[in-house]
Amino acid sequence: MPMSPLSRLVASLATLSLIAAACAGQQKPDNREATSTIEEVANEGGEETPAVAFNVMDAPEGFTVKLPGPPPQAQRSEAALPKRTDKATLVTYAANEGGVSYIVNAVDYPEAFVATVPAEALINGGIQGIAGQVGGELKSSEDITLDGYPGKAYMLASPSGEVKGRSFLVGPRVYNLITVYNAGIGAPGADEFLTSLTLVNPPPKIELPEADAGTDAGTAGAADGTGAAVEGGEDAGSAPDAGARRRRAK
Repeated sequence: MPMSPLSRLVASLATLSLIAAACAGQQKPDNREATSTIEEVANEGGEETPAVAFNVMDAPEGFTVKLPGPPPQAQRSEAALPKRTDKATLVTYAANEGGVSYIVNAVDYPEAFVATVPAEALINGGIQGIAGQVGGELKSSEDITLDGYPGKAYMLASPSGEVKGRSFLVGPRVYNLITVYNAGIGAPGADEFLTSLTLVNPPPKIELPEADAGTDAGTAGAADGTGAAVEGGEDAGSAPDAGARRRRAK
């Protein structure tokens, strides 16, 4: 199914260049023999896999997350929204440990844009976009929440690596936490990373207008209908300063 404008947008904002590079690093050379899966099993002698040494990164954008190694440098970009004059902005932090890529980003959309798209459709559209970019299939997906905000936990399988991620819509911001790894080896630190996101004084939820609240967001495969709804939205202003540092309410 062709990707909708919404899916393409969210896919590009999910730093798929980083994901594609991470997947490329998991590919096996063509001349590997079928018995190579034995070589890929870490600690075959029964030793425990060393635990990943995570450090808490206190991001100036208003969240904390666990990443291996020293705090990575922020990568910033922006993208135009379909048939709108305003833009979405993105900050990404990425690290690699033991052949596993850990990626977290925060995408700030204009409030007027988010108010035209059901939360589930926005999140599912991103997952569909990620799957399309890495040539992957959705293995599993479930609804989750973070401090009451809606989200999805999902797994993708592709020829070049496995993707395990979580996405949340927090006010006008979408958080994406993504791990990419070789399925034959696994990622023992993935769950600790994916469950480590902490929000610092987050904004309130953005409610859809009553006429849009009943829109059937569907699943990731139904994002094309969402794209049409987004394109019909009015240009009601630019993004708020969602990147400003917030202090947690006591």
